Amino acid sequence: MAPVPLGVRLLVSFNREQWYRALTFLLTFLLYTSFHLSRKPISIVKSELHKNCSSASAAEASTLTAAGQHLSHHDCSWKPFDKSNYKQLLGALDYSFLCAYAVGMYLSGIIGERLPIRLYLTVGMLTSGLFTCLFGLGFTFNIHNMSFYIIVQVANGLVQTTGWPSVVACIGNWFGKGRRGLIMGLWNSHTSVGNILGSLIAGYWVSSNWGLSFIVPGLIIAAMGVVCFLFLIEHPNDLKSVFDDGTPAGHQVTLKSRSSTNGHSETYLQYKENKAPGYCSYPDSVQNRKSFDTELLLPRETSCVLVQPVVVVKSESEPAAISFMGALRIPGVIEFSLCLLFAKLVSYTFLFWLPLYITKAAHLDAKQAGDLSTLFDVGGIVGGILAGVTSDKLCMRATTCAVMLLLAAPTLYGFSMISELGFGPTVAMLLVCGGLVNGPYALITTAVSADLGTHKSLKGNARALSTVTAIIDGTGSVGAAVGPLLAGVLSAGGWDHVFYMLMAADFLSLLFLLRLVTKELISVKSRPITAVELKEH
Repeated sequence: MAPVPLGVRLLVSFNREQWYRALTFLLTFLLYTSFHLSRKPISIVKSELHKNCSSASAAEASTLTAAGQHLSHHDCSWKPFDKSNYKQLLGALDYSFLCAYAVGMYLSGIIGERLPIRLYLTVGMLTSGLFTCLFGLGFTFNIHNMSFYIIVQVANGLVQTTGWPSVVACIGNWFGKGRRGLIMGLWNSHTSVGNILGSLIAGYWVSSNWGLSFIVPGLIIAAMGVVCFLFLIEHPNDLKSVFDDGTPAGHQVTLKSRSSTNGHSETYLQYKENKAPGYCSYPDSVQNRKSFDTELLLPRETSCVLVQPVVVVKSESEPAAISFMGALRIPGVIEFSLCLLFAKLVSYTFLFWLPLYITKAAHLDAKQAGDLSTLFDVGGIVGGILAGVTSDKLCMRATTCAVMLLLAAPTLYGFSMISELGFGPTVAMLLVCGGLVNGPYALITTAVSADLGTHKSLKGNARALSTVTAIIDGTGSVGAAVGPLLAGVLSAGGWDHVFYMLMAADFLSLLFLLRLVTKELISVKSRPITAVELKEH
C-alpha cells in the first residue's frame, strides 16, 4: 500500500469545524475586500477630474462640444470640477459619502442584529455595486451635474454601512479571544488589500475612460454579494440544522418553557431515554454536542426519577438585542470610539487625498500616483498584524494603540518633508506611515470591537457584537468624514496645513486612550504576567 502524501495528511488533520472556520475567515475577508475595492476609485480619479488645462491651445479648446465633452487629445478637467474651487468640490464628494456612512453606521448595527446577517449583507453589496456603477456611468452618459454625483455618493455611503458590522459579527462568532489580535490583524488586511486592488483597477482605466474605474469595482462587489448569499455561515450553531438529524435515536422529546430573568421565554428540551428503570445518564449525542454554549442542566421542577430517567437540556434561546445606551455603558466603548474618531480621520485623509498629493508633490501622472499610493496600504497590512500580535502577547490593547499613535505623529511630519526629496525616500516613508497610522485603526475596529462586543458584562449575549462594532466604527466614520473635508479646505493654503491637522488628530486620539492605558499598566504592575500566561494567551 502506497503511503498517504503529506499534503493529504495535512488536509484530513482538520476537523469539520476548522474547515468551516477557515471558510468563514476567507469569505468575510474577500467580502470586505470588495467593499474597500469599490471605495478607492474616487481618490484615483480625482486627479483626472481636475487637470491643468492651461497647456491646451485656444484652437483645441474650440473642439469642445456644446454638450461639454472633454478634449480627446489633451485631457482637461471634467465639469463641474474645472473651477478654481475644485478642491472643495472634490472634498464634497468625500464628505457626502463619509457623512452618510457615519450616520448610517449607527443604525446599521442595530438593524443588523435584528435581521439575518447573510441576507442583510447580500442586499447591501448588491445595492452598493449599483451605486458604484452609477457614478462611473456619469462618464459614459456625459453627466456634469454636481447633484447627481452627490446623491450617488450619499446613497452608496448608506448602503455600505451594512458591511462592517456584519463581517465583524461573523468573524467574532467563529473565533474566540485566545489569539484574536493575531487572527484579526491578519484578517483586517482586507482593508489594505481592497485599497491596493481598487487603486490598480481604477488606475488601469483612469486616463482613458475613468467611468470604468467605477463600473468594474461595482460589478465585482455585486458579484461578491451573490457569493455571500450562497456561502456565508453566520454562526457555528447554524450548521446544526444541516448535520444534526434532530432528536437522538431512542429518545422521546417534550418541550417546557419558563420565564427567564430578562423577561424572555426560555425553551427546554426534555429527553426521556428508553432504558431500564432506575438508570439515569446523559444521552451521548447531547453530551458530545460541543457547539452548545450552555450547560446540560436539570431544571428545578424536574429531577431524575427511578421510574423514568430524564435529562433536560437548555436550548439556544435567542438573546435579546442590546440597546444603544446599553452598548455605550460597556467599559471602554466610549474611549475607543473617540480614539477611533481621530485615528480614522488620519487614515481616511490619506485614503482619499494621498494620490492627489503625490501627483502635485512628486509631479507624477494619475496612474503612477495611484500605484505609488498602494505602498501606504502595504505598510498598513504589516502595521495591523504587528499591532494584533503585540496586543495579544502583552494583553494590552490600549497601550499598543497608544504607542503606535505616539510614533505616528512625528512620522507624518517627516513624510511631509521627505516626500519632496525623491522617489526612494517617499517609498520608505509611505511604508512606515502606513504601518503606524493603520495599526491602531485596524486593532480598534477588529480585535477591540470583538472584545468589547463579547464583554463579560454582557453575560454571553453575542448579539451585542454588531451594535458595539457599529458604535465604534460609526464614531470613527465621523472623523473619516471630517478629515477629507478639512483636507480639501486646508490644502488651498498649502499641504503643510493638512499635515499639521493630521498630527493634531493623532495626539487627540492618544489623549482619549490615556485612562485605559493607565488602567492596563496598573493591572500589569499588580499582577505580573508570567511566561506560562503569555503562552495561554
